[in-house]
Amino acid sequence: MTHNASPRRIVFLSLAVLGLASAAFVLRRPLMMAAPTCVAGRWHGCFDTFNGVVLMTLVLLPLAALVVWALAHRRRAAGVISAWRLSLAEVGMVHGTVPFLWLTMMPGAAPGIAPARVSLVPLRDLVTMGPLGIVGNLLVFAALGFFAPMRFAALASVPRILALGAGCSVLVETAQYVLRLDRVSSVDDVLVNAAGAVLAALASRRWWRTTAEAPSGRPRRAPAPAG
Repeated sequence: MTHNASPRRIVFLSLAVLGLASAAFVLRRPLMMAAPTCVAGRWHGCFDTFNGVVLMTLVLLPLAALVVWALAHRRRAAGVISAWRLSLAEVGMVHGTVPFLWLTMMPGAAPGIAPARVSLVPLRDLVTMGPLGIVGNLLVFAALGFFAPMRFAALASVPRILALGAGCSVLVETAQYVLRLDRVSSVDDVLVNAAGAVLAALASRRWWRTTAEAPSGRPRRAPAPAG
């Protein structure tokens, strides 16, 4: 079993690196536009722009990988089952979700001035999102859907991931409305966000955590000596 896990891990990490490298290549020009501002440590023009947030997400990838390694090393030393998978899932959920939440909570042109807007008619806003908007909404909770069932056995089912994605999206849309960020709180955003979480979860289904494993990542106890 150990011999099969290592090649799978290598293939998974290789595909992830290839995907990130491809995304960075496609976005290299807009990302470089935000680089001088981010390097200078200025908030405006870096953390309040799409390009700046994406750039900092990519820049922090080595740090995220280091945290995964440190957590996995500590767990393996303690004899925890699936130390690498648990550590990767925990860091992946945070690193892959926080930047998208940050982007969705960015205010529009007139925050606090423009009236709060709500769209409760399903599929009405979907036709105006465009391909980029739909892809962006699919990715908001994709990392959460991908990694959550790998970390928590209680979430290892499609209906629960659907409920998790929809619930998190409702909270975001509610926050946008309450804070009057000059953004439309739309039911279509909830639908697409939840769909993205489910699709990502299905992609990681072979690595979902099962109830047969040790709960909460605790190490197995050594069997009691006979006699």
